[in-house]
Amino acid sequence: MTVAVRYYSRGGNTKKVAEAMAKAVGVKALPITEPLTEDVDILLFGTAPYAFDIDDEVKSFLRCITVSVGKVVNFSTAAVLKSTRKYVEKALQGKGIPLAEEEFSCRGAFTVLHKGHPDEADLKAASDFARNICS
Repeated sequence: MTVAVRYYSRGGNTKKVAEAMAKAVGVKALPITEPLTEDVDILLFGTAPYAFDIDDEVKSFLRCITVSVGKVVNFSTAAVLKSTRKYVEKALQGKGIPLAEEEFSCRGAFTVLHKGHPDEADLKAASDFARNICS
C-alpha cells in the first residue's frame, strides 16, 4: 500500500500532526508546496480552518491533483471548529477522488486558546489513527 502525507500549516500545529502520522506509517510528511508525483492508495491530508474555510492554496493543491489517489483521509487541527472535512470535500468535488469517512482532528493552539496543543497525547492519537487507517 502506498501512502503519502501532505499538509498546510501556518502556525505549526498541523505540521506536528502530519509528522507524527508520517513517522507512524514510514513516510515523510511534506507541505502542499510539494505536489504528488506518484499514484498513492492513501493520501493523509491535513490543514486547519482559516476564517471558517480552508486556505485558497489548499483548495488549489486539491484541485490540481493529477495522479491517481485511492482515497483522501482528512486530518485537521483547530482552535474553534472541529474539522475541515466539509471544506476538503468541496475542494475535491469533480475530481473522482473519494474522501474517507474516517478522519482525525485535534485542538491546535491559537493565541490564548488551547496552549500546548497538539500535545503528546494528541500526537500519539494521530500516530495510532494513521497506523490503523493504513493497515
